[in-house]
Amino acid sequence: MNYFKKLGTANLLMLILCALIIFVAEYLFLSGNPEHGLFVGLWAPTLLGVMIYLKLVDNDSK
Repeated sequence: MNYFKKLGTANLLMLILCALIIFVAEYLFLSGNPEHGLFVGLWAPTLLGVMIYLKLVDNDSK
């Protein structure tokens, strides 16, 4: 529980959103829309990259 408190609400919500994006991408891919599934599946690593970048900028300013 302490880990989630240390992680923060915004980061936790972004991680949950990434997991949801991955499930939607898998559903699209397996339901016969492989192009849409791949397109949506690339959103998760992009969101994680933005999250890492914002964390680095925040740590650099401190």
